[in-house]
Amino acid sequence: MRAQFVLSEIGVGLRRNLTMTFAVIVSVALSLALFGGSLLMRDQVSAMKGYWYDKVNISIFLCNKGDAAQDPKCAKGAVTNEQKDQVKIDLEKMPAVQKVEYESADEAYKHYKEQFGDSPLSSSLTPDQMQESYRIKLKDPEKYQVVATAFSGRDGVQSVQDQKGTLDNLFGLLNGMNWAALAVMALMLVVALMLIVNTVRVSAFSRRRETGIMRLVGASSFYIQMPFIMEAAVAGLIGGGVACGMLLVGRYFMIDHGLALSEKLNLITFIGWDAVLAKLPLVLAIGLLMPALAAFFALRKYLKV
Repeated sequence: MRAQFVLSEIGVGLRRNLTMTFAVIVSVALSLALFGGSLLMRDQVSAMKGYWYDKVNISIFLCNKGDAAQDPKCAKGAVTNEQKDQVKIDLEKMPAVQKVEYESADEAYKHYKEQFGDSPLSSSLTPDQMQESYRIKLKDPEKYQVVATAFSGRDGVQSVQDQKGTLDNLFGLLNGMNWAALAVMALMLVVALMLIVNTVRVSAFSRRRETGIMRLVGASSFYIQMPFIMEAAVAGLIGGGVACGMLLVGRYFMIDHGLALSEKLNLITFIGWDAVLAKLPLVLAIGLLMPALAAFFALRKYLKV
């Protein structure tokens, strides 16, 4: 009988404050959708880092005859065979290095022509203007500075370049977008909490006669508060369900169909459905608990029992 009464009171409260309940559902749904989207964005960035950083190479460019006249780092002239061999020996001794590949000036010229054959500069370049280089694959891409420190400024070495720097700019942008989404989510969350508190206030005020009678007949504080807490929890759970639907629909249309990013950007490893499904229980739990806790603390102040 008590359970039936509580459920009936929940239905009455939701119908009385239908407009505010709808606002709570929408605000909770949007804030939790942004929250889930931010978590998925973080997973996506981590997956991309794991994929692309694994392909990152360090390049050690060696001095050629042209560099000797133009670059102070190559003031002692073009790299000698002894210097070239010593660089390779030292690289292979380093624990951080996984693989070393040598690229001759002729090979560099061939690769340049394949990639930039349409460039106006390509017709004026000759193989002897290209630089010999070593391409180094590291066991841990984060150890770039170890190689840079060991070989920068060495005789015969013109520069040490790390492809990771270019990727860091991309991932910095993606992380910035993720933080922006989290900031909007926090704002929406504050709005949702304010709406929940106001909804509870209005609901408690509109039913002050009933709660007064329940207090007189000896009903416990928890029993009086339960319908209000459950109203907020139900509205939050509906909002969490809507947020879950938005995440599923967003993954479906953005990656698999609609925009079909998985087909257009096949060089990127996108997160799978398992990553999305793993976030849904957390979104639903927050959608249920957050409004319930907000209502509980609001009632302690606005419902004197």
